[in-house]
Amino acid sequence: MRLLTRRNLLLGGGALAAATAAGAALAQRPQAFRAVTPIRVSAQPIGHLSNTDPDRTRFGSLLFRSGLSLRSDVSAFGGFSGLWRSPEGDEVMALADNAQILKARIETSDGRLSGLSNARMAPLLLSDGRPARRSRYYDTESLAIAEDVAFVGVERNHAVIRFRRNREGTFVQGAAMATPGILKDLPNNGGLEALAVAPQRSPLAGSLIGIAEGGRGFILTVRRQDTFEVRPRDGYDMTDLAFLDSGDALVLERRFSLFGGFGCRLRRIASGALKPGASLDGEAIYESEASHQIDNMEGLAVHREGSETVVSLISDNNFNANLQRTLLLEFSLRE
Repeated sequence: MRLLTRRNLLLGGGALAAATAAGAALAQRPQAFRAVTPIRVSAQPIGHLSNTDPDRTRFGSLLFRSGLSLRSDVSAFGGFSGLWRSPEGDEVMALADNAQILKARIETSDGRLSGLSNARMAPLLLSDGRPARRSRYYDTESLAIAEDVAFVGVERNHAVIRFRRNREGTFVQGAAMATPGILKDLPNNGGLEALAVAPQRSPLAGSLIGIAEGGRGFILTVRRQDTFEVRPRDGYDMTDLAFLDSGDALVLERRFSLFGGFGCRLRRIASGALKPGASLDGEAIYESEASHQIDNMEGLAVHREGSETVVSLISDNNFNANLQRTLLLEFSLRE
């Protein structure tokens, strides 16, 4: 995650300014809640994606369904970099950068997102009972969930933490997984931004797949751990990953420029192409335009509703609601 402040926005994100601002912003992140805590989340519906063409619904291979702009009066709300939706789509979990999780119920009206209910935030707890925020695993950037197990990617002190999901849906008993030594060679602020478990129809079925911001990929839970690459292009960085039932992978990317603001892109990678040693590209199935209602899109989730594949995106506002928004956007994927 690249943190944004007024200073590095004004300076155009130069390397020294960005690094200084990122360190300051990291230190100022709000503390995670100490226990499961109910919160109130207000939601403003987003009825169209394009501000200049509000009747347009088709964007590349995506059909815009609806969206929400989310706010809360608690300072610890925001910073969401990982996203999960239940198989039915009625529950959502979002991983925040300060080692806590948001869990809520999705509310709809006439088939459109209308709000979140029963919202709760909870800290990630390690096996010794300590909150991850109070450990070296404080900078949490990526999320994958498989039944009652959750995997969380950690930046700076590069690691993958395996948690158990308890009855409340919170993450407990976290322990660091054995990962390839080359994971430690990733840049300090360029760790695992994406995690996903490959589905049954993938050649890597059951494997945990991770991708770092710069495109270096890791196969983490097969007997032979290995690497691959998603070739970066056009100034985009990888921010999340999700698999379709077919085994194809969707890669979420974003970019930022001083004058162009945020950009967002989705690439689709064929199931058979993702294998050890591969150098991957993939078809761009959606790329945002200046008129689109997006922000710093970092989280991606996929679920099925009948015959439709639903793609959801969430943005990371860097805990600064004055500069950025927390957006939850929902699309249908047209095959």
